[in-house]
Amino acid sequence: MLIRQLISHLLLLGTVFLFQACSAQSHLVEDEAQTVTKENLRYYLYYPEDYFDEPSKDFGLLLFLHGGGESGRELLHIKKNGPPKLLIEGKQFPFLILAPQNPHEKMWWNTQAVNQLLDSVIDANRVDKRRIYLTGLSRGGSAAWEMATQYPDKFAAMAVVCGMAPVPYAHWIDRNMPIWVFHGDKDEIIDVEESDKMVSKLKEMNYDVRYTRYQDVGHNAWDRAYTTDSLYTWMAKQKRIN
Repeated sequence: MLIRQLISHLLLLGTVFLFQACSAQSHLVEDEAQTVTKENLRYYLYYPEDYFDEPSKDFGLLLFLHGGGESGRELLHIKKNGPPKLLIEGKQFPFLILAPQNPHEKMWWNTQAVNQLLDSVIDANRVDKRRIYLTGLSRGGSAAWEMATQYPDKFAAMAVVCGMAPVPYAHWIDRNMPIWVFHGDKDEIIDVEESDKMVSKLKEMNYDVRYTRYQDVGHNAWDRAYTTDSLYTWMAKQKRIN
């Protein structure tokens, strides 16, 4: 009972490699495997409090992609922002949270590797494939837009915080996927016009999109975005119809 209670409040530490499935564990572990591409993705995996109490229930899963400042070799850096930070502070979520780390400090996310990791975690756990959610901030927000175009049939909802948003991507995103965009109007790293133009295009194409444009907020719009409780309530309600 004690171990199970601890698991519900901790992040599961692991290491996964592209094209290698990682099995769920009932305690804190680190796994390694031989790879084809040698792309190493270490990650945290959070289980909701009732995951181990309801063995016949499937759960949703939120994939969180961090920003450039958390990239590199120190996995603990992921806990600085977003849902991982909230978990450390004691917040509970109704779904699993997968938070991989980009091992390259100066490179973009390898979204193919992220997708392989996501699939392995889904297959190894009781995850409802109709309730896979996607979010990212800054560099991770840009990667979230990219994943939404590369894997349009995978996600039930997406939230992007201050990410670069190539407008042509709008044509490739699933029209049935609700989207919530956050950006600060004083952002000096990724201009707010990135989100302005993307949201405008999505609305023009009749997508289900929300836009929270913070006044007098710089690049760290994630401080407010990820403490918006209604974001997670909204997300948990979304489910793919196919």
